[in-house]
Amino acid sequence: MAAGAIRGSRIGSGPMGEAERGEAAPRKAVTFFCVNNHETVLQFSIEAEAPAEWDCPRCGMPASNDAANRPDAPRTEPYKTHLAYVKERRSDTEAAEILDEALATLRSKRKSGEIIF
Repeated sequence: MAAGAIRGSRIGSGPMGEAERGEAAPRKAVTFFCVNNHETVLQFSIEAEAPAEWDCPRCGMPASNDAANRPDAPRTEPYKTHLAYVKERRSDTEAAEILDEALATLRSKRKSGEIIF
């Protein structure tokens, strides 16, 4: 091992300071407030337009940059079954008519011998 070598370093490594990387872009801090009273401070470029809403990293709820007007939690729809969707499209009388029609067709096919069971 060479006398001047520094252990654990590689060629070209050194302190990465402002001199090597250049100056950081100017930034602005924007604070977002969620429904659960979480405050999140994010850094944006001065040239970039900050969004009106951002998802809170702690709880996942939407957050806005206006503390007085925080967005409400999104409403989640419960899971609907296939029958629930069918009931939305058809009234009870329409369903009864369709059922009677299907039963009449099935009975006629059984009488003619098309369907054995």
